[in-house]
Formats: sequence, structure tokens, C-alpha cells
Amino acid sequence: MTGSISRTPHPDIRYGDVSAIMLHHLPWIGRPFFTPDFNTSLLPEWDKKIEIMADVCSRENVGVFAGVPTWTLVLFRRMLELTGKSNMQEVWPHASVYMHGGVGFGPYQEQFKAMFPNDRFAYQEIYNASEGYFASQDTNDRQEGLLLFPDTGIYYEFIPEGQWHHPTPEAIPLKAVEIGKPYAMVITTNGGLWRYKIGDTVMFTSTDPHRLCITGRTKQYINTFGEEVMVDNTDRAIELTSRALRAMVSDYTVAPVHMTLNGRGGHHWLIEFDQAPEDINAFADLLDTNLQLLNSDYEAKRFQSMALNRLQLTVLPKGTFRKWIQKKGKSGSQAKVPRLSNERTYLEEVLAMISHPLTQQKTV
Repeated sequence: MTGSISRTPHPDIRYGDVSAIMLHHLPWIGRPFFTPDFNTSLLPEWDKKIEIMADVCSRENVGVFAGVPTWTLVLFRRMLELTGKSNMQEVWPHASVYMHGGVGFGPYQEQFKAMFPNDRFAYQEIYNASEGYFASQDTNDRQEGLLLFPDTGIYYEFIPEGQWHHPTPEAIPLKAVEIGKPYAMVITTNGGLWRYKIGDTVMFTSTDPHRLCITGRTKQYINTFGEEVMVDNTDRAIELTSRALRAMVSDYTVAPVHMTLNGRGGHHWLIEFDQAPEDINAFADLLDTNLQLLNSDYEAKRFQSMALNRLQLTVLPKGTFRKWIQKKGKSGSQAKVPRLSNERTYLEEVLAMISHPLTQQKTV
């Protein structure tokens, strides 16, 4: 599931999504084993690409596949519609490995387990970006983190949490990082980047060897009330809640509910379900409880609802987030729904799309 690539007036210069550029440079020895054809994979029109890929790939014997979870699931749903199969393991009997990255996998784990009901199916997370290839999962336990690559032409530095938004932050070297503390990653590369802040936040799970997990983005967090909620917290809360109540979340975004003179603040969640829970109120209650267990600052603000009310949850009609992304002209493998924001801009834009009285929605 790659992005698209375009040409410039110069015949030897191209630009596009990093996944598309990587595919363009795929070694010849791997090309006979790749599906679909390169022209289809690199199409910029995503609706057309999904239709062709669903038709072609459903007739192939795929063993390993890769891509951002959101768009991969869109493709799978279309393939199941075309084939009439109940899950993707029936379409691809020999599929055994999924390589993923770009967004936290926790919210999508239950959906992929339903698509591939096979205990031996392997998931491998990778951490790469336009700026470099930083880490990869090297064990079968996702909670152990990703093994950092310290010898691939990248020099790493890390900014402690308290200095993320300081005008002149002080970074520390790799040898000084501590387990369990959040950092913003800074890189200097032999490709020409100098002390470049890539915008990701990480937390180390091991220092011998160095393993880390991606916890979010420096610009995607909620700290309106001093709760310091990161994407890693909300992803994990969604994962735990969905597993407990047998729900499947397609996508979500969260923004604050600002305090008024006569009321408390809180968080407003917009969630699109692939499989909704039987009781939305119970889901919201458990989600709020899990978030408190994962984040002590949020728990403190929620104590007896003195500062924050229980989270507010709005269930969106299926396909809402995809329509919102397309409306903003950002369809593609790199188009992702912002998980968290200190402002309500994204949330209000999405809500405006479903404000019609005939549109099915539910808020608890």
C-alpha cells in the first residue's frame, strides 16, 4: 500500500511519498514477487487504486504485505466485498506477516485479528520516515519496543519532555537516555540534515540494547488542563477497551472541552467504529477508566470530577474520517487523522460534516 510518485520537467527527477520512492527503487530481484504492478501501486487516485488492487490482489497468493493500517483495512474490506469471503485468511491462505508503521497499531489490532484469525500470524512494526530508517521490531512481543539502528549514518539526540517547546532546548545524547521517560527525537544524518527535529516523541523500553516505542507527536497532545495526554496513552486505552468489549475502532480524534464559568472541562472523542460495542455508555466509561490507569495526571484531574468531567464520546457514521481527509485534499497513504489536538479545529470540521439532522450519530 504505497503512495504516489510524480515527475518533474527533468526526466531523472521524481518526487512523492517515501513509500512510493522506495518502491520505485525496489531491487530487480524482488520485482517478480510483488503485487500489484508498479503502475497501479503508484496511482495518485486512491479510489481507482483501491478498486484495481482489490481485483488484482484478491487473485494472488500473498504471503507478506505492508502498509499503513487505515488504508490497508480499506483495501481488505473492498476485497471481501468482491470475493464474498468472511476474512482475509480465506482470500490469502498463506499470508503470515504484516509489516506496518506510520501510526500506532493498538487501535487496529482487533480488526487485523478478525481479518487473519491465525495465532501464528506475525506483526512487525517498523519505524521509517522520509528522513531515515530508525528502528524495527526484532521480537514477537510488541511491548518490548523497536530496536534502534545506531549505525546507519544517523546521529541521535533527544530532548526531554519539559523542553519540547522551549525556544532553545538542550538535547542529550543516546548514551544518556533513561527508560520510561518521554523524549523528542533529533537527528543529524549523512544525507544533510543537521540537528533536525522530526516531530516524533519516543520512550525507551531498554538501553542495552536500545529499544524504544513511538509515543506520539510533539504537536499532537492534550495539555489544556495539565493532564499531559499523549497519543500513546489514547492508543493504548482504545486497545484495552476495544479488546474488553469486543469492539473495533476504525479511527478517532480527541480535543478538549474548554471550561466555562459554570462548568468543568473535559475531553471530546470522535470515534468511528468498524464494529461498535453493544453499549456505547459502557465503552465510554471503560475508556475513561483505562485512560486514568495509563496517565496519572489525567487521573488526578478526573478525581471526583473536580477539574474534568468524564470524557464525551461521539460515534461517527462509517466513512466520515475518510471523507474529511478527501475534503482536505489529502487522500493517500500519508494522510492520517490527527489523534490529539489542544484546539478544537479538526474536531469541529468533522462535526460540521455530520451536522445534518438525518445523519446517524450518537453522543454519550
